[in-house]
Amino acid sequence: MATGELGGRSAEKLFSLSGLFAVYKPKGPTSAAVLNLLKERLLAEAGVQTKDNKRKRQALKIGHGGTLDSAATGVLGNEKYKYSHRTSMEDASKYTAIGLLGRATDTLDATGKVTEEKPYDQVTKKDLENVLQKFTGDIMQVPPLYSALKKDGERLSTLMKRGEAVEAKPARPVRVYSLSLQQFQPPLFTLDVECGGGFYVRSLVSDIGKELSTCASIQELTRTKHGPFTLEEHALHEDRWTIDEIARSLEHCMSLFPGEQSHKKFKTEPVILRDSIL
Repeated sequence: MATGELGGRSAEKLFSLSGLFAVYKPKGPTSAAVLNLLKERLLAEAGVQTKDNKRKRQALKIGHGGTLDSAATGVLGNEKYKYSHRTSMEDASKYTAIGLLGRATDTLDATGKVTEEKPYDQVTKKDLENVLQKFTGDIMQVPPLYSALKKDGERLSTLMKRGEAVEAKPARPVRVYSLSLQQFQPPLFTLDVECGGGFYVRSLVSDIGKELSTCASIQELTRTKHGPFTLEEHALHEDRWTIDEIARSLEHCMSLFPGEQSHKKFKTEPVILRDSIL
């Protein structure tokens, strides 16, 4: 798409931007849906005109890292890039999770069907704190069946929703930097988690329930930090999704990666821009 078709100075500014920034993801939409809405807002402001909405969105190259579950909220890190390469955040993420003792679901969170209910009255605060020690450091974790992981090119969650039989992925190594109990009001408990990439907080809460001889699932999940981006300081809410705000956010956020330090935190990899995998 030629620059002349993109609509004046606003478009020129938008398409000249490059770097990393973060937005706030609300509960409900997928991470990809949030990204597509962001693109549509920016392209509309820039005056981009085309009959094909998909091609219009693809003209604006923005990718996100660290997919958040539909039911989760919080920081969603993004990159606006001008070429066919992007960078990936490898830093730790922080979450606040509210778990529910005594109830398991097929999705491991509040959106799924209840698959099991067990007594939890025997669980004490001390029991829970002791169990958390087993899930700190380098551990092995089985990813949830409802996830963005793929089998034969399709997401496991898509296969599950179609009613197809799906085998659990084998346990894989993950890292938990810190894990602490913030509140215990049975059946609810609140955790603060800092973890590396590829970690599923839903699986953590489910595994904690099993260790306590009951079951558990997540009720609420918020990512409070993604790489260097924090919920309070860096995540732009929807009312600030404008070209000028993104430009200011890019300038601020990229200052978090000065000089050689940025090369250590990011790796370059090719990207095929398709709405379905953003």
